[in-house]
Amino acid sequence: MLQKLQEHLNARFRFLNGKKLLLAVSSGIDSMVMAETFRTLGFEIALAHCNFQLRGLESFGDQKFVEDYGNTHNIPVYTTLFDTKSFAEDYKLSTQVAARELRYNWFYELLETEGFDYLLTAHHADDNLETFLINLTRGTGIEGLTGIPEQNEQIIRPFLIFNRLEIEEYAHQNDILWREDSSNASDHYLRNKIRHHLVPVFKELNANFSAGFQKTQDYLQQAQVMAEDAAILIYQQVASEEKDTIRFDLKKLKRLPNYNSYLYQWLREYGFSAWEDIYALVRSQSGKQVFSEKYRLLKDRDFLILEEIKNQENPVYYIDSLENVVKVPLKIAICKVPDISTFKNTIIFVDEDTLEFPLTIRKWQEGDYFYPLGMNGKKKLSKYFKDEKMSLIDKENTWLLCSGGQIAWVIGKRPDKRFAATETTQNIIQLALQ
Repeated sequence: MLQKLQEHLNARFRFLNGKKLLLAVSSGIDSMVMAETFRTLGFEIALAHCNFQLRGLESFGDQKFVEDYGNTHNIPVYTTLFDTKSFAEDYKLSTQVAARELRYNWFYELLETEGFDYLLTAHHADDNLETFLINLTRGTGIEGLTGIPEQNEQIIRPFLIFNRLEIEEYAHQNDILWREDSSNASDHYLRNKIRHHLVPVFKELNANFSAGFQKTQDYLQQAQVMAEDAAILIYQQVASEEKDTIRFDLKKLKRLPNYNSYLYQWLREYGFSAWEDIYALVRSQSGKQVFSEKYRLLKDRDFLILEEIKNQENPVYYIDSLENVVKVPLKIAICKVPDISTFKNTIIFVDEDTLEFPLTIRKWQEGDYFYPLGMNGKKKLSKYFKDEKMSLIDKENTWLLCSGGQIAWVIGKRPDKRFAATETTQNIIQLALQ
């Protein structure tokens, strides 16, 4: 096993040589074998042990066991205590999910504060199989069937090439000590049920099941890479990125026979989970939205628009005098000019004598109206936005320059004729959106 590990490290993780490594060690057989093999191979290692306080004195026994191992071999040991049950209750998480959140947050903190280059965990091939079956029972895309990745940035899992039997045999042959976690014998957790009752059936049906499963996962990983490559190519044809939004052209998207698969590939990294709602959004009426925790996907006529959810407050900004440049929330240059040149969406000319300071810059509100330059009469902003075919996102990003409570400029769109300078205006102010 030691030689197989060395060859694997040389082939896949040669960059670990000379690096400062932090090993996640629980006191169980997998992590203790990992600690012993990396110590034997001469790597610079330290151990990180989490005490989740879930098994009373047994948890503290595990902690002491790891600390004693580190003291015996002159290996630094980092330990921490977690009130896992309280954390799970406070954040409404399962105990397993809570423990994962706590330990990985702590691991990342150690990597940064103690200057470690990589974190190593002892996940092995049987863990991979169990994860595959768990995801299969819950329903998942292809990425959920490709197994635990060998590397996630600074996290390395070098033991995925070994199965549980190989690890056990090496531990016995080399007199490596470990502690059994009593919770592993319980069927309370889904993973344990699969480990105790389902996996043995597969292995009984086929003695070479583990090897066959590994081949299947290799094929799935290759298929996932192909799917990701295809998604990138199609994305370049269908999507356009504009400032803080991504727009998906629905006409082009609908030409694809399996566009749901592409949407899944493109959007899963943004935290969406209501996939049926997203697929239905393609053919729903304009204005419908689907939300993840931090993003929203909006149907706007011929586009799906993805953007980060912003603070929905409506701040008001004040201009107390004719400043040279206003910088917040928009950059607007203000100056006196002797005459009028051509009005543009981004440059307007107003009659200073019509202005009432302080001017305000704010977002639009229901019921707002103005008198658009070049048109007769007043118009509600909601109707103006509709006529201009502005999306919900465009409307939300529109700012108004107001004087005395009246709209003087739909900034970047249209000035109000009540404030517009004319050929007879004596004091002309130019406002230019930059």
